Amino acid sequence: MTGKTILCGARIATQADEQTPYGLIDDGTLVMSGERIEWVGSKNDLPDEYSAIDAEDLDGRLVTPGLIDCHTHVIFGGDRAQEFEMRLNGAGYEEIARAGGGINSTVRATRDASLEQLIESAMPRVDALIAEGLTTIEIKSGYGLERETELNMLRAAREIGKQRPITVLTTYLGAHATPPEYKDRDDAYIEEVVIPTLHAAHSEGLVDAVDGFCEGIAFQSKQIARVFDAAKALNLPVKLHAEQLSNLGGAKLAASYDALSADHIEYLDEDGVVAMALAGTTGVILPGAFYTLRETQQPPVDLLRNHQVPMALATDCNPGSSPLTSLLLTMNMGCTLFRMTPEETLAGVTRNAARALGLKDRGVIAAGQRADLAIWDVKHPAELSYRIGFNPLHKRIFGGQA
Repeated sequence: MTGKTILCGARIATQADEQTPYGLIDDGTLVMSGERIEWVGSKNDLPDEYSAIDAEDLDGRLVTPGLIDCHTHVIFGGDRAQEFEMRLNGAGYEEIARAGGGINSTVRATRDASLEQLIESAMPRVDALIAEGLTTIEIKSGYGLERETELNMLRAAREIGKQRPITVLTTYLGAHATPPEYKDRDDAYIEEVVIPTLHAAHSEGLVDAVDGFCEGIAFQSKQIARVFDAAKALNLPVKLHAEQLSNLGGAKLAASYDALSADHIEYLDEDGVVAMALAGTTGVILPGAFYTLRETQQPPVDLLRNHQVPMALATDCNPGSSPLTSLLLTMNMGCTLFRMTPEETLAGVTRNAARALGLKDRGVIAAGQRADLAIWDVKHPAELSYRIGFNPLHKRIFGGQA
């Protein structure tokens, strides 16, 4: 029986049994065959057919599914550190904008960057996530706001997936903001840039899902609906930045399109939660932006629990509102800021993050799933959310390979 790897002596947080906390197996054993998990269970239940294979003893270490960051903007040009400093020194939105700050500064820097520069600048952020057990990442466009730069962002994301041992899923976010050249012409921007660029990205095989920003400072629901109609015509799944700063009914709109997820959702009401529950739409909670922007409106965690809407967590890594490249810190923020439990936060970056991306082959440790694993120098899963600024990763396994 060749080509199989056995890990034993582990505490395995399978995330597969929602009735058992963490799906935890003490003194667990795991068998990998190629890129897949072949068997997992208690040491005492290991089938005899595996008894002759040498096993690696993990000495009581914790094993979880590989971590998944299901909402990021890791590809962009420039940075916004000066704007951050200005804001802390009392500058308001208009003053920052006059000084060249805000999203338009990132748009300018991203448009000025070559494909190679976009890849190079994103790599340290991606590598920081990989160093904490990341095996799958979603990467959005949305800082080009014109055809070629949007396509280049998606091309850069695809290339990152080739250069690093991770799975990259791309999301087209042309409907992120209206660029300066289309000021006060949002509808024209949607029709002349967003939808044609979506078709171009799809024809080049660059897009796995389509996103938008439904908000007073971005796009209204009717405009987002036109983008989603175009996505559905291409058989592409959708997701939505919704209810971050106000309640425009974005989550209900997303649910009406069977969206994979509605993200941010601080101002989500019960009608929106019910719509998400009926549609099977995952709620993606992004504490990094809440923290950075010093917001006070918390996402309705209790409502999501009560209606059994799966909650995912993500970094929302971006240059303006969430310059965060740590899923472990994100988990801690989910607990301390929103009173999520450690069990909920681990599910949020594994099982439910996979749901938010429409992935059925990862996020839990079970036979037939991808062998994407994180092995930790801790004894209990709660330690992953409890510690701040501490990375206990012992080993990361991607598709069965360390």
